Amino acid sequence: MKPMDFKVVLEPDPDGGYVVICPTLPGCYSQGDSLDAALDNIREAIKLCVEDMKEHGEPVPDSSKTLVGSVLVTV
Repeated sequence: MKPMDFKVVLEPDPDGGYVVICPTLPGCYSQGDSLDAALDNIREAIKLCVEDMKEHGEPVPDSSKTLVGSVLVTV
């Protein structure tokens, strides 16, 4: 298997820990009590999503097309 680099977004959960999503793979998300746990969990979720896509003959999205940025908004 070749390594694939997926961007993820982590947000603090109001109840504690972190919620993490992978924008390249819609519906692929996880959580964890710490940053390390959340990253470990999303890594596993990504692997499962990619394996499922391959098993069903679906193309795996090109993760290099996902950009990360921020937007400053004054309200």
